[in-house]
Amino acid sequence: MAKSAYEITTEGAVALSAATAKTILGVKSGATTANHGVDWISYSVGFDGVSAGAVPVLIELCACTFGANPPGTNSTSVTIMQTRGRAASTGFSAAKTWTTEPTTITVFKSFLLTPNGGTILYDWPLGTSPDSPLGEGFAIRCTAPATVNVRASMAFERC
Repeated sequence: MAKSAYEITTEGAVALSAATAKTILGVKSGATTANHGVDWISYSVGFDGVSAGAVPVLIELCACTFGANPPGTNSTSVTIMQTRGRAASTGFSAAKTWTTEPTTITVFKSFLLTPNGGTILYDWPLGTSPDSPLGEGFAIRCTAPATVNVRASMAFERC
């Protein structure tokens, strides 16, 4: 049976400063309103770099408690779009481009991707997607050696 699913995007380019880690997109579940966590089912990350010699960007996929700076605090809120399933109050909050990093971040996957037009689209295989505790969620963080713009999206379900 299909679950209700949602998607968020950066809704435009997010500027990365040279050698500074930046949380570019994140989602947090409601602790009590919805009584569910986040089941992260897919993501995409793409850069607009034009130099073939550009050094790769570190991309980190993170679990986050959002103990400080939850979505909308020191970040810009983004629209959560429901893509399938029954409409229901979700309790999710989501944001982009944190100016002060959220806490507590736990990196569970990291990889390098070229900023020279590099793009990744990834769907977690069925049964392997990470899910969060109530009131917590996930984030994508990037560290670029040089200034570049990034766009990203995350798809998730209630769990």
